[in-house]
Amino acid sequence: MPSAEFVEAVLGVVERIPGGRVMTYGDVGIAIGSEAPRAVGRVLALYGHSVAWWRVVPASGNPPQGHATLALPHYLAEGTPIRATGAPRAGTAAAAASHETVARSLQAGEYRLVLSAARLPYTHEIYGEVAL
Repeated sequence: MPSAEFVEAVLGVVERIPGGRVMTYGDVGIAIGSEAPRAVGRVLALYGHSVAWWRVVPASGNPPQGHATLALPHYLAEGTPIRATGAPRAGTAAAAASHETVARSLQAGEYRLVLSAARLPYTHEIYGEVAL
């Protein structure tokens, strides 16, 4: 079981992630001076209901495991960059012909976050107290 101090530190970082941006479990660990991304995930599983849990994702860019459908409305409302994985690539004729395919893919949880655009940079103040 994570210590109360660890839980408080994790939740404190998650509360400060701006809407439309994400951090990985490892990023949150780095921000609090820990190398325990699985412990960060455990904290969110046990206590994350009170914070914007959808803003913490695996390094793969997938939504939190088992929560793709619950997280999607949050990502859409906040303008978080995402892309459908079960749909044709943007800019192709197949993609232009099928916005419905993209919508179906998103609803089915077949999407990833575009980490290159959504991930909070290491220059953000959240990392201010950690020597990177």
